[in-house]
Amino acid sequence: MKKILACLMTGVMAFSLVACSTTPPATGGTDAAGGQAAEGSAEAGGATDGAAADSAAAAGDTIRIGVFEPSTGDSASGGKKETLGMQFANSETPTVEVGGKTYNVELVMADNGSSADKAPSAASELVGKNVSLVLGSYGSGVSMAGGPKFEEAGLAAIGVTCTNPNVTAGNDYYFRICFLDNFQADVLANFAMEKFSAKKAYCLGENGNEYDQGLVAFFTQVFEGAGGEVISDSFPTNNSDFTSYLNKAKSEGVDVIFTPVSIAYAKQIMEQAASLGIDIPFLGSDTLDDNMVLEATKDTNLQLYVSTFYQEGGSETFDKGIKDYINNNSDAMTANGGNDTISAVTAMGYDAYYVALEAIKAAGSGDKAAIKAAIPSVKWDGVSGSIAFNEVGDAVRDTAYIKTADTANGTWAFEKVQSGSGK
Repeated sequence: MKKILACLMTGVMAFSLVACSTTPPATGGTDAAGGQAAEGSAEAGGATDGAAADSAAAAGDTIRIGVFEPSTGDSASGGKKETLGMQFANSETPTVEVGGKTYNVELVMADNGSSADKAPSAASELVGKNVSLVLGSYGSGVSMAGGPKFEEAGLAAIGVTCTNPNVTAGNDYYFRICFLDNFQADVLANFAMEKFSAKKAYCLGENGNEYDQGLVAFFTQVFEGAGGEVISDSFPTNNSDFTSYLNKAKSEGVDVIFTPVSIAYAKQIMEQAASLGIDIPFLGSDTLDDNMVLEATKDTNLQLYVSTFYQEGGSETFDKGIKDYINNNSDAMTANGGNDTISAVTAMGYDAYYVALEAIKAAGSGDKAAIKAAIPSVKWDGVSGSIAFNEVGDAVRDTAYIKTADTANGTWAFEKVQSGSGK
């Protein structure tokens, strides 16, 4: 059924995110209330490379979960934060009970380099390390590129924040726990019309970037369908001067600027918009929910609103736990960009780990085929909301968080929870 329904989606525009992972998690433990963070270096345990993984496999008391994330690339900040959530969850719950036996759970990292060219080899690397299932990636493009390798190996992958509809389309072995970008664009377009009575929008994305261009296309469809006007531009890869684009948006008298770009580009756009005194509200997709982007808006008059998966304050227990973990672990602090601001992708990585544990328990073993068969029936009440899967393998999600940059305090402020079609 998944294959049949997925085929109906192949015409949906594809788009890609890029992200990076971080160093392996610390050993030790953090309780659910967020007790003392793990001691020692993140290199000390919780993740393995080839030799250590083989040794663990021989011991017969370890189940390994592959982490398919880039540790290099354009959006390193976001990817590190996503992996951080998995690492915190692993430190909190480092074992799983299966068939009356307790197994250690290890995270096995593979760098997909933020690149569709490198992703297949990273996927093959995880296959070769005999992981039981895979989590990731922060990046739809790399997820789609690595997906066929997982399918060939009969290895299930659970996407965390890879929002492209085509990640799961046609691949029975890819699932995900996030909302999709057609939904996200619908949310943002309707928010723009409700919040700002927007009639004219300017969209800016990277030329050739499927994620950017896909979201722009979806946004345009909704916004124009409601009677609005959209002006769109694309900038070349590695562009660093956005002055002409920002001045054009200003001269056109648009009501909002929608720029669903990578973290690195978003940071530059915010900094340059501030220097130009742009007072038009900016709308950003989940990639802009990052403390590097937030930092670029601090002490400015910018208006930035982003759609995302989680807002700090959603779970007091999780918030306390992850902050303690970050503040007591130098590797975690570095991965989080030098402060303890909670990113939505961290909450999603945390939830993905527990969904993986539920799949292992439902399978009754660490066998990859049994786990793949068990995933569709898994349900989990996570910190980011209730998680279940539909026939295609996508998460059943009907709401997104909207938050805004509090430029005076350098924090995110909750705006609203919004469903699609403005509900």
